[in-house]
Amino acid sequence: MPGSATSPLSSRVVLAQADIDRALTRIAHEILEANKGSKDLVLMGIPRRGFPLARRLAAKIAAADPAVSAADITGQLDVTMFRDDLQHQPTRPPYPTVLPAHGIDDKVVVLVDDVLYSGRTIRAALDALVDLGRPRIVRLAVLVDRGHRELPIRADHVGKNLPTSSAEKVRVRLAETDNAADEVVIEDWSQ
Repeated sequence: MPGSATSPLSSRVVLAQADIDRALTRIAHEILEANKGSKDLVLMGIPRRGFPLARRLAAKIAAADPAVSAADITGQLDVTMFRDDLQHQPTRPPYPTVLPAHGIDDKVVVLVDDVLYSGRTIRAALDALVDLGRPRIVRLAVLVDRGHRELPIRADHVGKNLPTSSAEKVRVRLAETDNAADEVVIEDWSQ
């Protein structure tokens, strides 16, 4: 039933698989340009969907700069225990934090996530990162920036800016996490 509590009133695909691939290619080149190459570069993906996006970005960076191995510059950063909303959210399983081969000390760390919304996940990621070492620089790359920030955080690299209302939800679906075709969908849940 349209508008019920279990289904959105409407949904529309705003990025298809080819759009996501183009956005990631552009972001990879922006990262290389901002860093002046791949030296000391580390991509830390935030689970769930940030990690596969980080792996895809690393593969594109390695294709552009054969001196770097995608596996050597990619890691996963779990932020579960650093979140400020644990008492308000359903229990979520922690994911393992996996550091790249050469760690993060004195590296240029690019945090990678799927959607930037309030900024609270990124704040948690910064807290988690400090527990692991001391990067030289921390940057942020997101596939989608939907606005509505609650903290003074902004992305350095954005695939697509999607102004949304608070009644809308942005859903990112990836083959690696959702067993579905890659897409970004906006769902309207207003009543």
